[in-house]
Amino acid sequence: MKKILLIGGGGHCKSVIDVIEQGDLFSIMGIIEKVDFMEKEILGYPIVGTDIDIPNFISKGYAFHVAIGHLMSNDVRRITYMNLKASNAELPVIVSPKAIVSKHAIIHSGTVIHHNAVINAGVIVGENSIINTGAVIEHDTQIGNNCHVSTGAYINGGVRMLDNTFIGSNATIIQNLFIGNNCLIAAGSVVIRDVYDNKTVMGNPAKENLINEKDPYNSRSRRKS
Repeated sequence: MKKILLIGGGGHCKSVIDVIEQGDLFSIMGIIEKVDFMEKEILGYPIVGTDIDIPNFISKGYAFHVAIGHLMSNDVRRITYMNLKASNAELPVIVSPKAIVSKHAIIHSGTVIHHNAVINAGVIVGENSIINTGAVIEHDTQIGNNCHVSTGAYINGGVRMLDNTFIGSNATIIQNLFIGNNCLIAAGSVVIRDVYDNKTVMGNPAKENLINEKDPYNSRSRRKS
């Protein structure tokens, strides 16, 4: 099995660990975290270093996966991935054996497909994206780089989604729509028309959120994972 290190020790990391453990392609050697990270291990896997140690692990031939979630901001996940790629790190696709992925789909490097997700024929998923538990991506849909399709979301056929976009849990996007860069589709929304760059939409049917695009749920604080 290929030795792999996970970067980021939050909640999303735990889900990624479970996906890897269910398969037989990778052996988790440990987790990279910040110097002031409080935990010594995550689900039995040790914290083995910080960002400064990454070049040494690359030279040893380890693969990497960015196990940082995409909650209120995707910047840390995106920049971490870009830095790894620029350093010629190996960034494999990770697919749960409990997912259904068509042999006619294309999944690009750094992306993780979680348990019970469905990726149908003709789908293209870009780099460093998260297709979370139970999400369904229907035929001929294109998902960009650094996207997160959350738990139980449904993206119907022929949708074109650009980069850095977040689809909340149980959201539905009807067929043949365009979703731009840096968009946020709130949980439970039903999207029936195109969404252009940098927009936040919510509701059924989904409408542009004019209250606070940076925080559509009006939360005062939120723990990052």
